[in-house]
Amino acid sequence: MKLTLIVCLALLLIACGNSYQGFSNDIVKRHNHWDVPKQRSGDLTEKEMEMATIAWQYFVNNYQESTGLVNAVNDYPSVTWWDASSYLAGMVSALEFGIIEKEEFDSRFIRFVATLNTLDLFMGELPNKAYNTQNGAKVDYANQPGEIGYSALDLGRLLIWLHIIKHRFPQFASAIDSAVLRWNFCNVVDENGTMFGALLEPDKPVQYLQEGRLGYEEYAAKGFELWGFNTDQALMPEPYATINLYGYDIPYDTRDPRKLKAHSYVVTESYVLDGIEFGWDVTSDHSEHDNNYSHDWMAEFALQIYRVQEKRYQETGIITARTEHQLDGAPYFVYDTIYTDGFAWNTISEVGAFLPQFSAVAIKGAMGMWVLWDTEYTDLLFDHVSHVYDREKGFYEGIFENGTGLINTFTSNNNGILLEILLYKKQGKLLKYQATTAPSLWEKALESPFGYEGQCLPRKKTEPK
Repeated sequence: MKLTLIVCLALLLIACGNSYQGFSNDIVKRHNHWDVPKQRSGDLTEKEMEMATIAWQYFVNNYQESTGLVNAVNDYPSVTWWDASSYLAGMVSALEFGIIEKEEFDSRFIRFVATLNTLDLFMGELPNKAYNTQNGAKVDYANQPGEIGYSALDLGRLLIWLHIIKHRFPQFASAIDSAVLRWNFCNVVDENGTMFGALLEPDKPVQYLQEGRLGYEEYAAKGFELWGFNTDQALMPEPYATINLYGYDIPYDTRDPRKLKAHSYVVTESYVLDGIEFGWDVTSDHSEHDNNYSHDWMAEFALQIYRVQEKRYQETGIITARTEHQLDGAPYFVYDTIYTDGFAWNTISEVGAFLPQFSAVAIKGAMGMWVLWDTEYTDLLFDHVSHVYDREKGFYEGIFENGTGLINTFTSNNNGILLEILLYKKQGKLLKYQATTAPSLWEKALESPFGYEGQCLPRKKTEPK
């Protein structure tokens, strides 16, 4: 029976999975079609403002004054840089909404960036994957002292939000640059623009492994690109194919998880973040928010990710908003996918265990689709999740698809992304550029022929006088 299933699956992939080399012209035509839903925009309603205020409560509860960091999960004093970036997104949003005053924002960010300037780095290179939020020490995923490596994806998201804050609040540019100038980039981005993470396992040498799959890879690569690094290889959609689900061509990364020990997940989050932070534009596009997406294939892929989830609801009655999410018990984290490991609507753990009982409507996924595509279906998503909170703790992680209730946990990532989603409604794409009259510390470092040797910073060629 299992062999028959595998053979059928292989035939299905051959029939439906098509390589899309040179697909961009067709993408532009399709995405400029009249039936692409518009984004939501405008001031927050009273209900939406209430949601933002409740989401911020998570960061009130989980703030650690000693370091300026915030717990990634409620009452658990550990954080990754992806989660810390979601805190920065939430803090900027809370300030823009008037939930916090500028004095509180300044106090929180000054403490955060001071910690970033003094953290002990992994092998003296880059921030470790996780830190204790109470004392700023490097920890493993069990929050025990020690170093475990670094994540290029997490650091790419951190670089995005440090860049956003630099341009929104240039008074913090020097402190931000000082922190990033401590880092050694030699092993995280190679000369071809491929990103690598570091993995340190007991009694083994450090392994530098290519990191990132379709969606997340390109999103995180934009973070490094904003700081001048070549990420050409990481920004390419290839290698990928598509699988036809409910009549939509869903892109997926074709790299083999059995060989590379990294799964390829088709989920909502990376496409939502690219939409709300970059407006599905390339990083060199400094234009204000509009509907002309200069990163056209990313915008088209995002649309397919939305459409197939809407269609699944129309065909099955299952409200669908799938992305990775936390759990309140083992295995504590799952990838709730549209497609992975050869199966549609597959929910798996980080080690690939099949866990369909944890499929859920993720709050950040539902709200992300709601703000980026104004449709009857996303109205339904909003009605389904907009009240899924505890006023004293923030928004729950999500609602299980099988009717067994709420995911009874609260996280920085979920509440921070919810806040930035609402900020997108008010302001459009969140990456904004503000011209300055003097070069920043970072710019001077890139132009200097001396100093920072051995850190593999991108170099700017200075014109001869």
